[in-house]
Amino acid sequence: MSAEVRVRYAPSPTGEPHIGNIRTALFNWLFARHHGGKFIVRIEDTDQGRLAPGAVEAILDGLRWMGLTWDEGPEVDGPYGPYLQSQRLDTYARYAAQLLEQGDAYRCWCTREQLQQFRQQHPHSSSPARDSCRCRLQGRPETAGIPDTDEDEGSVIRFAMPTTGISAVRDLIRGEVEWRNELQDDFIIIKSDGFPTYHLAVVADDHLMRISHIMRAEEWLPSTPRHLQLYRALGLEPPHFAHLPMITGADRAKLSKRHGATAIGEYREQGYLPEALRNFMVLLGWSLDGVSEVLPLDSIIENFTLDRVTKSAAVFDQDKLLWMNGVYIRELPPENLAARMKPFVERRLPDEKLPVDEPYLNRIAPLLQERIKRLDETPEMASYFFQEPQPYDPALLVQKGMDAGNTAAALRAAGAALKDCANFDRQGLEELLTAAGEELGLSRRQFFGTLRVAATGRTATPPLFEMLETLGRKRTLRRLQTAAALLTDSQD
Repeated sequence: MSAEVRVRYAPSPTGEPHIGNIRTALFNWLFARHHGGKFIVRIEDTDQGRLAPGAVEAILDGLRWMGLTWDEGPEVDGPYGPYLQSQRLDTYARYAAQLLEQGDAYRCWCTREQLQQFRQQHPHSSSPARDSCRCRLQGRPETAGIPDTDEDEGSVIRFAMPTTGISAVRDLIRGEVEWRNELQDDFIIIKSDGFPTYHLAVVADDHLMRISHIMRAEEWLPSTPRHLQLYRALGLEPPHFAHLPMITGADRAKLSKRHGATAIGEYREQGYLPEALRNFMVLLGWSLDGVSEVLPLDSIIENFTLDRVTKSAAVFDQDKLLWMNGVYIRELPPENLAARMKPFVERRLPDEKLPVDEPYLNRIAPLLQERIKRLDETPEMASYFFQEPQPYDPALLVQKGMDAGNTAAALRAAGAALKDCANFDRQGLEELLTAAGEELGLSRRQFFGTLRVAATGRTATPPLFEMLETLGRKRTLRRLQTAAALLTDSQD
């Protein structure tokens, strides 16, 4: 085992990276950064039947988006590559041959159907592969009830688990964990297609890549006795193990699509900030002091130790994530926020992109910053800055205590005043419109409520004067005229 802290994230490219897998990557990355070690990415693509096109790119893109840079792996040269398991088949074949020669593995010609039938007939068998055939003892196909052949074709290689004794590990999160060896199956290490299973490949690669700590999800804990026995048979020292707590929904069931989005890409598309998601996810099983929630990354790295990781399942609280995302949005510099809003605004219309002027969007961003919790809310909230207001009921223009006639007159008076306004900024607009409203005998609520609807088609918007300043004189005057005409037409 390496004296240097070396950890790895080793996903299978079978689809979009799951939020739970990215949490595993995050914990490994933080552990490496805390100890000044190395974070390695290794793609475990030996299950050829489950590979998904584009999955490797999605995994790497998700890590980059989350800021989880890797020190070795795909696209980053390292001394222990290649970092795709499908390019390391000769390595696994050598280890399998060693185990066969030692008698710690054996070829098995039993079919899946035979084993399944045996399981049904002997439901209490801990190892159908060991108990249902004589491949382990005699090895020859003819003695196993299979037609005679001198070829290995069609066979698999199984590891011969000890039938007595205990496999034990001191898990850095869960403490001492033990398994009785006789209850473990003789598992496959090389499939009939020549590719290794996860168990042999992960042991070989973790050793050869000098991995010091294996931090993985709790669901892999039952595989640990198999891996420990492989290390023993190969004469290798196992790394330290740490099994991270499960992530559940609010109902305490394992996180799944019925709880909401589960792929990291979905959260990106919904407008979550990577730094907010990272902060939220680190609290899924780890805490600084049990109280603090919004934490600077430097502080998380400085304090990230495994003794702060809990054994119990962590609840993925969507409402808390949404709240935390809003906190991070409000802390962004306006120009940074505008840059992140831009792609969401540009995708507003499927067939006709909104014209997005960056300096204009820089002025809009601060007006929405206190109101949005996700970036994908921007297009709907900001649409009236780019397009004329959607059709609305003219009655919205008429405030309590007013009628259509004096509302139209108020709009025309406001337009006349704004046309000659010397300072079309927040302060100048507030002074001018306050005086105009008083001259009309209208309260601020009445006059400003009418102007708000006329300018945007909505009753709730950012502060009126900042919003009008951002819209500009030309847009504002045109919309006031349109609103006045809408009221006039509604009276005819």
